Amino acid sequence: MLNALWIGFFLIAFLIALFKLVFLGDADIFAALVKALFTSSKTAFEIALGLTGVMALWLGVMKIGERAGMLDVLTRGLAPLFRRLFPDVPANHPALGAMTMNMGANMRGLYNSVTPLGIKAMQELQKLNPSPDTASDAQILFLVINTASVTLLPVTIFTFRAQLGAADPTDVFVPLLITTYIGTLVGLFVTGLFQRLHLWNRVTMAYLGGATALIGGLVLYFGSLDAAAMTRQSSILSNVLLFGLIVTFLLMAVRRRVNAYEAFIEGAKEGFHTAVTIIPYLVAMLVAIAVFRASGALDLLMGGMRGMVLALGYDARWVDALPTALMKPFSGSGARAMMIDTMQAHGADSFAGRLASIVQGSTETTFYVLAVYFGAVGVRRVRHAVSCGLIADAAGILAAVGMAYLFFGSIA
Repeated sequence: MLNALWIGFFLIAFLIALFKLVFLGDADIFAALVKALFTSSKTAFEIALGLTGVMALWLGVMKIGERAGMLDVLTRGLAPLFRRLFPDVPANHPALGAMTMNMGANMRGLYNSVTPLGIKAMQELQKLNPSPDTASDAQILFLVINTASVTLLPVTIFTFRAQLGAADPTDVFVPLLITTYIGTLVGLFVTGLFQRLHLWNRVTMAYLGGATALIGGLVLYFGSLDAAAMTRQSSILSNVLLFGLIVTFLLMAVRRRVNAYEAFIEGAKEGFHTAVTIIPYLVAMLVAIAVFRASGALDLLMGGMRGMVLALGYDARWVDALPTALMKPFSGSGARAMMIDTMQAHGADSFAGRLASIVQGSTETTFYVLAVYFGAVGVRRVRHAVSCGLIADAAGILAAVGMAYLFFGSIA
């Protein structure tokens, strides 16, 4: 799928440029395409280079939390909920630990480690699957929760926003947290309906009710503020929570007598490696999107969408972030490149730039996850996994638009 999308960007750009040259007499259009190739490849490298410091910082912090026992705390905290959501998985089965590790990586925004951990969890669940070629209920629910992409610390989003000049890279944290929770909750309940899970028990309701009350309280509080106060309070809360998380990890390390400095250095090395690793992917996608935009194809597509929305009498600012939302179910790297392109074109602190950041952090590459996770264990019949995953994606995107208007609606 990604290969077809990538080639399609170039072919469509070529056809539109050829039309402009032959029928409109635009002699400079192919020069613009070639210039876009060189400029975007240079930009991709500069962005990746600038990521190294921030990625080293956050992966270093995450390594301290990991060494200090954050995963153990998370596993114990989620165990009662997992027993209700995955009744076919025996207590203390390795699948529970693998799923916890995968969700922990997802919550921390460490997307490069999510896939291998997810495959490991799927392999463990496959050992319990009575029909190896058909997805089990536990595998489907795990996949849907995974594609809903519940994220507590979207490190990569903050990193890209910082690199692209955002005044406060973390100001999308609270709306992103709310959005990702809504997508996860919808995915959980839709899958529960398909599987006839008993979600209305006291334990599940205690977890979900507590989280919903917290998220609902945040929405009500911020909804009661004017635009300026909302932006200011959201920024304060985001930064307090993030720095408080760092201090919590350090205190956990002190309590468990973990060498926090050495743990940080080890994690920082991983961050440097990660930043270097993404260079080819950034170059590949940014050059494709750059020629697509330079040809006028993206402006034509977005202009048509914007015209339809305006004709219906609605605000159309969200349309500029639509490419990220459309790309995300198919390709994480493609959506990331679309997010970067949106922030470059409109500004990291623009409404579109912030919305693209929220969308990127609140949904997952559903078709990619389906192909990789089920392909790794030989599952051919996916049952209701696709429909549940896409419903969760749609809920996340709609919630992202709603939260963007709630928090940043006064921004152009």
